[in-house]
Amino acid sequence: MAIGSGLGAQLGLSAESAYGTFVAPTKFVEFNKHTLALKKTTAQSTGIAAGRLMALSSRRVVTQREVSGSIELEVANKGMGVLLQALMGTTVTPVQQGASAAYLQTHTLADTWGKSLTIQAGIPMTTGVVTDKTFLGCKIVSAEFSCEVGGMLTATFEIDGKDSDETQTLAVASYGTTSPFHFGQMGVKSGSFGAETVLDGVRKVSVKVERPQAVDRFYANQSALKAQPISNDLVKVTGSLEMDYVATTVDDLHTSDGATSLVWEFLGPIIASTYNETFRIKLPAIKVDDAPPTVDGYAVVRPTFTFTALYDGTNQVAIEYMSTDISL
Repeated sequence: MAIGSGLGAQLGLSAESAYGTFVAPTKFVEFNKHTLALKKTTAQSTGIAAGRLMALSSRRVVTQREVSGSIELEVANKGMGVLLQALMGTTVTPVQQGASAAYLQTHTLADTWGKSLTIQAGIPMTTGVVTDKTFLGCKIVSAEFSCEVGGMLTATFEIDGKDSDETQTLAVASYGTTSPFHFGQMGVKSGSFGAETVLDGVRKVSVKVERPQAVDRFYANQSALKAQPISNDLVKVTGSLEMDYVATTVDDLHTSDGATSLVWEFLGPIIASTYNETFRIKLPAIKVDDAPPTVDGYAVVRPTFTFTALYDGTNQVAIEYMSTDISL
């Protein structure tokens, strides 16, 4: 029997071959929390019957079923590829670096059609029995990555799903040895694309990727379930830089509305040769929205600059992930 609290919980996932079709979980992530749950829409008959004072139970129906919620976790040095692929859209095969044990995944921005997940949550009862909640057709509609002084690199994935199934067998969770990326490994660079230099004074970075999709595709003949969501707006990538005011580099970009390339990376231990465990977000062009530095008392001037990432006409937003994973 498992521990009858959140200590006994588990979360497994797999890429689906067809939207909403169950695939047994093969990856198990160590997560901080999740809020995935079935959302149902009901309709209640208002028909009049002589003498009846309350709505009749048998005349309530479920007209729609769907899943929504989020997963919050620390970004680890292994096992993140399935989530990154579902977010970014490119079909990725890890590329071996030299003859080493290091494999590079390059997740560039692409349409997410066909990129859905089966996510299975094990939720413990106080008795130690772990119940199965399997969520089908899970599409990532946004993800936010964040790291600050003294902290871990965390990610929150917002999920839209087709349905919840409680009839599957709960998979046996297994975990490899992993470690999270953290502030001590963090680097930030800016400048011309491909020739960025160190940006000094950065204390906190966050980047959010939003994938707008039509998640309301409920049609006849679908048994109250939705068809696969379709991208229905431009991808939005935004973020922020909290900095000590050590230079005017970012402030000048706010004034001029000029563009710069931003690279946010985490370099962990060496896997082999010159290849480090790596998590890297590459934004070929960002523009600073606000806010220029102001003085609020005696403290060190510490502005937080918000920015929007835009297409530079040539290079796509990308997430690079170097690990020992030979497959997603």
